[in-house]
Amino acid sequence: MDDTLVARILAVAALEEPTRRRLYDHVVRQAAPVTRDEAATAVGVPRATAAFHLDRLNDEGLLDVVYERRSGRSGPGAGRPSKLYRRSDRHVAVSLPEHRYDLAGRLLATAIEDAEATGESPRAALDRLARKLGNELGAAARDTTSGASRPDAVMGVLEQQGFEPRADANAIVLGNCPFHSLAQQHTDLVCEMNLCLLDGLLTGLDATQLQAHLKPEPGHCCVRLEPAPEPGS
Repeated sequence: MDDTLVARILAVAALEEPTRRRLYDHVVRQAAPVTRDEAATAVGVPRATAAFHLDRLNDEGLLDVVYERRSGRSGPGAGRPSKLYRRSDRHVAVSLPEHRYDLAGRLLATAIEDAEATGESPRAALDRLARKLGNELGAAARDTTSGASRPDAVMGVLEQQGFEPRADANAIVLGNCPFHSLAQQHTDLVCEMNLCLLDGLLTGLDATQLQAHLKPEPGHCCVRLEPAPEPGS
């Protein structure tokens, strides 16, 4: 069996253990690397248990380890740097993180059909359909999350759709693009589709305090959700 395929299988198998999966999910949702203590507290396990599973995730290439001094001091007497964990740049093709190529395929196929029937450009049809789908997803989620705050509802839907949202001050960054491979090959087309999808999602959720912007960064989805300007500003 090919060594790369073996590595992918082992990486996915490592996440079958429930505590390990919870720790992985917590780390990848954070905007900054996390310590063992932070991860242990977040998922409610002893520090030694968190350390064991985090190191296993590092061994399988799913997390990277970095060392930083959290005290802000340097030089003699500053103490040893803390061991921190963050998501690796590795993409595990067998569905971690979740990729939604079925959704992209349906949008693209429907856009072509609509364009042929109406004379609209395929690009305009794709953007319109993506915004409509996002609106429908947001409206459906709003009906089922009526007790949640708008930011929590937004984070919940983004997580369900495989975007791996992470809070970054008042903004939301997206750690995963569900259309990663397509975006690598057709960047402008897919990123614009993604922008329209998320713009529609915010409208459907009535999350007027946020706006979707195209702001590509390495290791993130091309779209970033940022605070909307105050009315009249």
